[in-house]
Amino acid sequence: MNSIEWNRQALILLDQTKLPVSEEYIHCTDWRQVAEAIKMLRVRGAPAIGVAAGYALVLAAREAAAQGDRDEQFTTFFEFANTLKATRPTAINLAWAVERVCALVRTSVTIDGHDDQTVSLADCIDRIEEEAIAINKEDLALNSAMAKAGAGIFEGRRGLRILTHCNAGALATAGIGTALGVVRELHANGQLSMVYADETRPLLQGARLTTFELHQDGIPVTLLTDNMAAYAMQQGLIDAVIVGADRITTEGDVANKIGTYGVAVLAKAHGIPFYVAAPYSTFDFTLASGKDIPIEIRDSREVTHFQGCQTAPDGVPVLNPAFDVTPHEYVSAIITEAGVLYPDYTKSIARLHKEVQER
Repeated sequence: MNSIEWNRQALILLDQTKLPVSEEYIHCTDWRQVAEAIKMLRVRGAPAIGVAAGYALVLAAREAAAQGDRDEQFTTFFEFANTLKATRPTAINLAWAVERVCALVRTSVTIDGHDDQTVSLADCIDRIEEEAIAINKEDLALNSAMAKAGAGIFEGRRGLRILTHCNAGALATAGIGTALGVVRELHANGQLSMVYADETRPLLQGARLTTFELHQDGIPVTLLTDNMAAYAMQQGLIDAVIVGADRITTEGDVANKIGTYGVAVLAKAHGIPFYVAAPYSTFDFTLASGKDIPIEIRDSREVTHFQGCQTAPDGVPVLNPAFDVTPHEYVSAIITEAGVLYPDYTKSIARLHKEVQER
């Protein structure tokens, strides 16, 4: 499933808010359209947001390069970039992609630590586009590598029954997915019996998106409401949990879609391994504790209304965090494109950071 496409003039996004009822695409020719799509979850999933942001910056650079003098153009571009980065605060891939492109621009106009006045923003546009395409291609490759690494955990096992929460599949990435990439690899190897997909309230990403893409691919999937996960575990229906992530700290604390922490606690209580699949770009090497991860609080109407229908009384207060944090002690392993990380996460994540920097 191709949810993100760049045709050199526009970024074409599959509008995930319309799924599974209809497949509609948004043609973004302005970076603000991409920012709105990210904010409104038309494109979602940490890796996919990062890829979309890279292309949005191409559009932003083209607009900024047509305004004012050289200094004004660069100032405007970086202002656009900061606005884009602020659309969703929890998913670190967004900030990672924006900062990666901005660093490229700064390097392009610097010689021996000084601003090279001969390089214009227009001169940087092709480089920005090349970097956005590189981010996209990297995501494709690392999805495949992550899938193989994750499947290796289950070597020799068949008839696996996997529980997942939210959507960490092709719709959330530029490739086959993080958690669902592992699921796809297990299915291809003939090791998978069933995927149990949590509904993922209040926006139903599991019901609308995970079941949609797995069903399309002919992968066996059963839908659960979120409050049925404990029952499924108690009945011995679940062999492992695999989820994605929006941010991982250096201690291995994991921010993911709201409800993930509850699933992790349940898995621990039932002796079921809880795995997280995420690329290097999802790690935040500036934070140690999950307590410091900013949690996005979303509009109360997402809880009080569903598809335009009011489901709660007028004026009732609503708590609507988009994410929660699973402490590292609940995480059995973290699956990355560079291999599987095990506790002590402080040490294994530090090794990953060093290896990627050296490469």
